Amino acid sequence: MPKLAGKFALVTGGNSGIGLAAAQLFAAEGAQVAITGRDLNTLASAAEGVGGGAVAIPGDITAAPDRDRLFDTIKERFGALDVVFANAGMSGMTPLGSTVEKQFEDLVRINFTSVFFTVQGALPLLRDGASIVLTGSITSVIGAPSNAAYAGSKAAVRAMARVFAAELSARKIRVNVVTPGFTRTPLWERSRTPQQVAATSARLPQVVPLGRWSEADEIARAVLFLACDDSSYIQGAEIVVDGGLTGLPGGTPAFRG
Repeated sequence: MPKLAGKFALVTGGNSGIGLAAAQLFAAEGAQVAITGRDLNTLASAAEGVGGGAVAIPGDITAAPDRDRLFDTIKERFGALDVVFANAGMSGMTPLGSTVEKQFEDLVRINFTSVFFTVQGALPLLRDGASIVLTGSITSVIGAPSNAAYAGSKAAVRAMARVFAAELSARKIRVNVVTPGFTRTPLWERSRTPQQVAATSARLPQVVPLGRWSEADEIARAVLFLACDDSSYIQGAEIVVDGGLTGLPGGTPAFRG
């Protein structure tokens, strides 16, 4: 029996990377899926890749009119939602001493503020017993230089998930977080130079006990777990999918033999 048979799911930022991989898994497990994103070209091709009659709804998740249009379309097409994967976000450097205010606020708006309003917008459509999954980041705990806005926004998402879970438990709506480690996605690469990507690739065997990048589908499988009834008694939790980076420093080469 498919894990999401008869369910309706929304994936924001579903046009590439982790969002696309999750949308594909949701569809493969029987869900009707809506994906949204700003890039019209990648969104259309992503919907084809998701299959199962996936609905592509273009829009900027940080803009209230676009969010209203998104949920109006979902109400018209699906009538309800059982899964929300609020995944849209972006990374970016905000070094102390040279960051302009707009650059900082843009990151907070997409990574934190828009997540709140995505969940709030979805709430009237969510059926009792639905699942909400938010995307965290290991950057919120490792103190990565020049990442204050990104790290802070993702730490805020983690805190916000606990509040959502407390507010929605009466309706048996579960709210949890998947926190990826180093995952090589188009968005990640677009925000860095080829030299920075190469340097990170060379460093991973030294700092990640499993010694490699994660793949988007590895993160998506954790999202699927939280989205379906396999995790029916998990509430307000965080699943960290980082190859041991944050929790197992003793597994890195520096501590071996």
